Amino acid sequence: MRNAGFRIAGRTRHNVGKDGGYEVLGNTSLAGLGLEPFSLLGVRVDPSSMRLSGPQGENVVEPKVMSLLVVLVRRPGELWLRSALIDQLWPGDSGSDQSLSRAVSHLRKALATPHGIGEALVTVPKLGYRLDATIQRQGDTSDGKTRIAVLPFRSLSRLGDQGYFAEGIADELITRLGAVPQLRVTGRTSVFQFRDSDMDMPQIAEKLRVTHLVEGSVQHQHDDVRIDVRLIDGKTGFEMWSYRYDGNIDDIFASRDEVAHDATIGLSEALDLPEPQPRNRKMSDNKAAYDLYLQGRALTNRTFGNGMLAKAVELLQQALELDPDFSECWTALAEAHVYTAVYTPCLDRHGEARKMASCARRAIELDPMQGHARAMLGLYKWTQNDIVGALDLAYEAHRLEPDNPDVTIRLGSFLLYCGLTTEALPLIQRAIDQDPVHGRNYGILCVAHMNLGNLEASIAAGQRTTDLGYPAIFLAVALATLGDRDLAVQRYHQTRLLLNTVIFPPVGSAPPEPEAMDAYWLIAAKGVCSDRAEDRALYGQLLEMLHATLHDPGDPSIVMPAIWMGNAQLVFKTLGQDITPANMICFMLIWADVDPIRQVWQHPDFLAFADRTGLVAAWEKYGWPDLLPGPLGVVSQCVSNGQGVPSR
Repeated sequence: MRNAGFRIAGRTRHNVGKDGGYEVLGNTSLAGLGLEPFSLLGVRVDPSSMRLSGPQGENVVEPKVMSLLVVLVRRPGELWLRSALIDQLWPGDSGSDQSLSRAVSHLRKALATPHGIGEALVTVPKLGYRLDATIQRQGDTSDGKTRIAVLPFRSLSRLGDQGYFAEGIADELITRLGAVPQLRVTGRTSVFQFRDSDMDMPQIAEKLRVTHLVEGSVQHQHDDVRIDVRLIDGKTGFEMWSYRYDGNIDDIFASRDEVAHDATIGLSEALDLPEPQPRNRKMSDNKAAYDLYLQGRALTNRTFGNGMLAKAVELLQQALELDPDFSECWTALAEAHVYTAVYTPCLDRHGEARKMASCARRAIELDPMQGHARAMLGLYKWTQNDIVGALDLAYEAHRLEPDNPDVTIRLGSFLLYCGLTTEALPLIQRAIDQDPVHGRNYGILCVAHMNLGNLEASIAAGQRTTDLGYPAIFLAVALATLGDRDLAVQRYHQTRLLLNTVIFPPVGSAPPEPEAMDAYWLIAAKGVCSDRAEDRALYGQLLEMLHATLHDPGDPSIVMPAIWMGNAQLVFKTLGQDITPANMICFMLIWADVDPIRQVWQHPDFLAFADRTGLVAAWEKYGWPDLLPGPLGVVSQCVSNGQGVPSR
């Protein structure tokens, strides 16, 4: 049922400050207000799931009530005027005193029962409300680790573009600090979002959910090289510690290891941590190979852009020609190949997958501690219908590199693909905790919450995905499921604006004219989101035509909407016939217990599809999906009798 009081987006006008003045605060969707968990007087609050958990029990609140709590905890102990709270929670004059009073009453009740902390929400007569409580952010102490982010180093060089070398120093620091057990280091994808950002340090620290930041710069002057590193307090923006390396142009290659080592020791001392034990990375001693590796990695990190990944592959291959035993470069090349298969209009996705697997195997051969390479090799196993092998590799990768967000999200997504959503969700949330400004991860979280029936949380995560520049299609489907079909159609249709930047036309097809593209995306949006039989039939016919004519008949642009519209037969003859690095993500969309999606997994032929693709073998080893019964005997009997799948 649609919650008529839940609004997805909007912008607030004002918010009261300490001196009674006002300031603009920006996006007032729950996603915009913040999804990170925190502790309130011993009660854990998780905005993404609308859940409050404590020693006395747990409860779930409405999105608007959670939004109120998230706003209040921004300034604990301070007065919020009623008018300011109404502006925050109901932008566009849609709120009222009565609406606010209701939300406050529900929040106070949720805090009181069963947690016994209702008195923390204080009413100031005729003025507003105050939250009297100490707030403990999860990023500070939830796991006993200090949260830190290494920002992209600035290149101040006048002698050519050495930006990639500055990135290499930062990258080396991220890896070394990640080996310190007492630290939780933010992933590369998130920190590189703040390249050339005009935000101040406390703002960046808040966005990244960290207590400390590391920033630095690299400067050339004549033959001299200067590298500066600074530790910044995330709350105040004040410098806590600094380090300077002075050398010359001839020893700049050797300096990257010395700087990373000395800076790691100094940062650990400044944070009162034990001296770290260095991890023996299989880097190169060849300066030219290392330079090419840094340039290739820098381009791979950007992912989107015309020819970006092709150039990255070229540079990384050149590095390996100079140093064939450079294991980190083999891993980087494997990553560039899989990104090529997924994010570009690649004509040979299986060829890229084979290249990725070959590179990953070589990396593991040279360095058995390569967890990330194992996770990517798991992707290849999926394309070979060896899902058991994929999960085996993903679990081993996570054992080796538990703090690598790319490894964590891979294991979480593999479990999600298998329908093991309950097991997948904590890993997905952990990956977001490790890499909190990565839109891809929020898209996966959006789907996970939808599969579990947490529609408001799904919408909040979907909005965050869109805010970070990724397509809005997952958000649109969640909105449609909640009942807001007009807005869902609008959001789905907006995806066309990302064409040729974040997404591309189906493989082998040229970009259509603007009018044709607009018409196609409107048909798609209505077919998936409008709930009208005629819209679904029209788009279904178009998808069948695309399946018959496109270079890749299993392109995600066919498989995704087929699942969302419950077109089981089209799913079986696309995803069931050919799994590629690009379309395997579609597995995660199957596992929602809502119409029409459930028509796929409840179809009589679904278990034969699951057996053919390797899902049944994975379930036998790792457990049955949340939505399907076990053990195998029951399922096998259903398959042999041609029966559909009963839900749990």
